Amino acid sequence: MMVVVLESKSAAEYPPQTDKPAMDQISATFTPAVLFVRTNQPTEFRNSDDTLHNVHVTHLESREGQFNVAIPTGEVYNYTFKRDGFYHVGCDIHPAMSAEIFASASPYVTTADGEGGFAFEDVPPGSYAVTVYAGTARMQKDVDVTGATTTVRLEP
Repeated sequence: MMVVVLESKSAAEYPPQTDKPAMDQISATFTPAVLFVRTNQPTEFRNSDDTLHNVHVTHLESREGQFNVAIPTGEVYNYTFKRDGFYHVGCDIHPAMSAEIFASASPYVTTADGEGGFAFEDVPPGSYAVTVYAGTARMQKDVDVTGATTTVRLEP
């Protein structure tokens, strides 16, 4: 999986998210398996399963635990991520359960398709940095968005 992030090179005020991102627990599975969230904006963790689960979230780079909370059936826990980056999600009660979260201040985050292609919509003109995360590799390139379509070619 390749995660692609577009971040403004100047101080940008992004509008608040319109929908609160949510991760649910259904049939002993975190859904979705990968969730994109905005830093400093709330994320909801739900338990729609018929059994008790916990949600144990760790920042991947620092290995710092963010929270570890039990969520009974039908309950919800809200959390606000403060730092950009990848987070691992697990359930200590059911070790086979896992998911990933990517937190970013930028609203422009997506995954690339199998050919490496990606697109963002409604990006205001300006100077940006596009960053691609592919496993442990990270590629970054500056790009100027000037019109309706801007093509970026990233090569390792």
